[in-house]
Amino acid sequence: MLLAAACQMTSTDDKPRNVRRAEELVAEAVKRGATLIGLPENFTFMGADADKPTMAEPLDGPTLTRMGELAKKLNVTLLAGTILEGGAPGGRYYNSSALFGPDGKRVAIYRKIHLFDVDIADGARYRESEAVAPGSDVVVANGPARLGLSVCYDLRFPELYRRMSKQGAELLFVPAAFTHLTGLAHWEPLLRARAIENLAYVVAPAQVGWHSEKRQTWGHAHVIDPWGQVLATAGAGEGVAVAPVDLEYLAKVRRELPALSHRVLD
Repeated sequence: MLLAAACQMTSTDDKPRNVRRAEELVAEAVKRGATLIGLPENFTFMGADADKPTMAEPLDGPTLTRMGELAKKLNVTLLAGTILEGGAPGGRYYNSSALFGPDGKRVAIYRKIHLFDVDIADGARYRESEAVAPGSDVVVANGPARLGLSVCYDLRFPELYRRMSKQGAELLFVPAAFTHLTGLAHWEPLLRARAIENLAYVVAPAQVGWHSEKRQTWGHAHVIDPWGQVLATAGAGEGVAVAPVDLEYLAKVRRELPALSHRVLD
């Protein structure tokens, strides 16, 4: 049976350290039997906006090249969370997620569509669009299952996931860096809702803990089944959540509750 893993890490402004830690967590997931593995949003860098120009890379840059080599070395399908991809309009960046196959080749790129421009009740202010440009493409890729790609704030927009399920998505990736305040209230309910309404597995890698004096994330990386059951969670520290993805069970659930075929409005 396919085992999926959602990695959870505390990235900082130390990019080399973050990349090494990501590799360690992927290796830990492999030791536990996982062959489909996801890293969280911003796995290479969680720091000040002023540092972003030096942290951005092209898709063929050193970090994603390294992730492709890691996927090949370990013979796994690897979602490389997100990196800052240079070259977006207006001198901005894309928040880009790269999927690699077991041969190390890049299977797909998803650029985060919905950007986090929010004033949180705890006083924190986020303006992702000041540095990041939105993507526009809905991405569903072939792998050990049909894999729908999304990132963090996308989770609040169910129409994106309906588009993915209409394109045959069986498993939804949601690498994230949810704030502690919003994660406490909404992270698990939203993940379970996306799984239930799309009759799909959800694999949600996460950032956790304090990344700087001003930024704290919720963690609780999850693997959730198409019935909305939480199969595994990484809790409140760095680690890996590993659980089975059973495509025969998925097909059974979709046969017995054929809601996807009953959709009327697009």
